[in-house]
Amino acid sequence: MTDELKTPTTTEAEAPVKKSRKKKIKKSIARGIAHVHASFNNTILTITDREGNVIAWASAGNAGFKGPKKATPYAASIVAKNVFDRVKDTGLKEIDIVIRGVGQGRESAIRALHANGFKILSIKDITPLPHNGCRPKRPRRV
Repeated sequence: MTDELKTPTTTEAEAPVKKSRKKKIKKSIARGIAHVHASFNNTILTITDREGNVIAWASAGNAGFKGPKKATPYAASIVAKNVFDRVKDTGLKEIDIVIRGVGQGRESAIRALHANGFKILSIKDITPLPHNGCRPKRPRRV
């Protein structure tokens, strides 16, 4: 008895593999939440629906700014424009703003969102603040 290995024919080996991709469904969203994270080093803006599903995001580094220019108010306004360009297909008109951080791009991001045509319904600041701080270092014994 001889076991013969089955070799694939040329048509089986060269047949193109079809990959099925899901078609993205464009949702029509009327109201969303804009999360602005303004740190000392960068400004990140994320637009979500009311359940928290991300629709679009942009950051100053993503917009092409490098180094200390990422934390400037101008960079924050460019970030807001980039996010608006990505979101305008969804029909988003009204947003609630949740802002976190102490960077320079806080107010200019809000102003740029308003200037790009969003109706701002509320602004909530959730910047974390220490309310007692860390435990102090023990006194040194000599």
